[in-house]
Amino acid sequence: MNRAPGKMDQPVVKVDNLAIAYETRNGDVNAVRDVSFEIFRGETLGLVGESGCGKSTVSYGLVNYLGRNGKIVKGDIVFQGQSLVGRTPEALRKLRGDQIAMVYQDPMTSLNPVLRIGEQMAEVLTVHRGIGQAEARERCVEMLRRVYMPDPAKVLERYPHQISGGQQQRVVIAMALLNNPALLIMDEPTTALDVTVEAAVLDLIADLRRDFDTAILFISHNLGVIARVSNRVGVMYAGELVELADTREIFANPRHPYTQGLLRCVPRLGIDKAGSQLYPIRGRVPAPDRLPPGCVFEPRCDYARDACRAERPPLRELGGQHLSRCLLAEQIDPRAWRPPGDVIRLIEPTNIDEEPKTKDESTPAVLRPSPLASAAAPDGQGALLSVDELKTYYRHSASSASPLSLLGLGPKEFVKAVDGVSFALPPGKTLGVVGESGCGKSTLIKTIIGLEDMSGGTVEFLGFDLTRKASQRDLSLIRELQMVFQNPDATMNPSYSIGAQIERPLKRFKVVPGSQVHDEVVRLLQAVKLDEHYYDRRPRQLSGGEKQRVGIARAFAGRPDLVLCDEPVSALDVSVQAAVLNLLLEIQREHGTTMIFIAHDLSVVRFFSDFVAVMYLGKVVEIGPAEAIYAPPYHPYTESLLAAVPIPDPSVEQKHIRLEGSVPSPLHPPSGCRFHTRCPRRQLLPDGGAICAAQEPPWQEAGDGHKILCHIPLETLRSLEPVVEAANPL
Repeated sequence: MNRAPGKMDQPVVKVDNLAIAYETRNGDVNAVRDVSFEIFRGETLGLVGESGCGKSTVSYGLVNYLGRNGKIVKGDIVFQGQSLVGRTPEALRKLRGDQIAMVYQDPMTSLNPVLRIGEQMAEVLTVHRGIGQAEARERCVEMLRRVYMPDPAKVLERYPHQISGGQQQRVVIAMALLNNPALLIMDEPTTALDVTVEAAVLDLIADLRRDFDTAILFISHNLGVIARVSNRVGVMYAGELVELADTREIFANPRHPYTQGLLRCVPRLGIDKAGSQLYPIRGRVPAPDRLPPGCVFEPRCDYARDACRAERPPLRELGGQHLSRCLLAEQIDPRAWRPPGDVIRLIEPTNIDEEPKTKDESTPAVLRPSPLASAAAPDGQGALLSVDELKTYYRHSASSASPLSLLGLGPKEFVKAVDGVSFALPPGKTLGVVGESGCGKSTLIKTIIGLEDMSGGTVEFLGFDLTRKASQRDLSLIRELQMVFQNPDATMNPSYSIGAQIERPLKRFKVVPGSQVHDEVVRLLQAVKLDEHYYDRRPRQLSGGEKQRVGIARAFAGRPDLVLCDEPVSALDVSVQAAVLNLLLEIQREHGTTMIFIAHDLSVVRFFSDFVAVMYLGKVVEIGPAEAIYAPPYHPYTESLLAAVPIPDPSVEQKHIRLEGSVPSPLHPPSGCRFHTRCPRRQLLPDGGAICAAQEPPWQEAGDGHKILCHIPLETLRSLEPVVEAANPL
């Protein structure tokens, strides 16, 4: 077991056969069953699993945050030698703020928006330690400094909304550590953060574990994050701990079919859609009140036998403190696994485009693009979509606050969300767009589809001008451009059935005759792997992954030539994410659909895209074929993004490059190269890169359509070592 040196034999917390239930009208529902683990000082235990597996319930059970209807029905929780089960609420309240601290996914759930940060942090010390305000303030400043907060004294005077999301999370972590707790519980603390901010927070967690010798329970659905921060990993499924082992051991030699399945769902930086495939776990996590007999994973398991249905397997040791809840753990080899017959082929026949498009006379003639269309570079000829110097500016609201501005005489200020973006996308291909929050990715595609006003430049699609907003465009043109959004709930009417919502574009665009609309909806549902029974269901009756499939079916109902995808898988579990990505690839390869795909996960973008554009502060700083973007020469910003990506393989060596500060305001972007204020490679140029602040960088051609916007010579960029070697999929 990988423990910090000098560790005491007694664990900080020991959970023994813990069972948690919730009281309902139909009786108790067992959400967690027979969970056992221990955490020592200076050690991080990572808990991973899909949504609904009981990870957060376990963490809340440790401090009895279970709500009125939640209760511990079995087992024990021993904290520093004393049982927590049966303790009074007052005793637990003292522990929670003093010796046990929690950090949640959303920092604003822990911060009061109407109190200054200094007041909230000082309260932790004045209540639990009884020290004075002056001393409390000094300790708060010191702790903010320990979590690498810039200008900590000024941060104490600010309100939560006046600092960034990453800074908010650092404040919450600092508050949690003020009393030097023995146990720190972190529930998805980096899920909502940019990859660069996430990397800094994960580094911080590792530093704090070492400096404070704190025991940490770290919960996440991201296998890459778990691999980076954890000493040991526990895998939970349907309320049970199904595998527990050292981090390197569990990633190199997973012994439970569920763990193996999770690893096969995750795209790696070294793989692409041409030479690899993701294998989602079929089915879904069962509800706690409808568990199958025997092994709870048996209905989804590729190795299931009759014995698995007959008895519930115990969590047993396989040697070397590797525990697995599987009867066949010694017999299954993840390297010998072969996909079931129903998922061997990535492309399965569908009926979406069985008949030719039926369009009225006003519809522009469209040649259906071939999936084998020429893979021209993003600035080549024969493009389906051409974008030239596209600009999207927003009038700054504060500029209208002065009397002169009210009269129209004041200076005009604009937020330059997209500022001079150019690219061309060939038919049947996918352009992935990556970058931190606020770089202009979503504004770019919203402008193309007509949801935002264009401030300058041109966009041509199939030879048609797209400068007008969607409400002013011809219906036939709207039909050819569709969008898949990040949150399907925001685009679905909860009062209408699924069938009715897919029917709407079919009727509006007159895709098929009225008598065939119902059959077409059924075909679309089947194409996204949903059966006819979903036709009459309401959105509330569907899971997150099923809702996203409905959103995809609706987007493809009009058989568009171009589909814009804005973070379509970022909120999904890894298994559902794999299924949705495979589905989009099937549709693209079957019908030659062209796509623009936005995601914050660079591994997903690498797997899904033919070309990649990297955006920073409204500009594209690097663009080219996907395989070229992920290998030297990199733009320094691309290199930093790749160095920040959590990789689900603890044996892979990754260069340590971290960006300082946050993205500057697009209202007043830096002069010269917009990245020069944060660039880690600026010192490679003479005079410390003075030219970067004085002049805009030129485009440099790296070959095969790969272009980099940077002052640093290509020869120098080529000489840099790769950020990470290609990881081999399980």
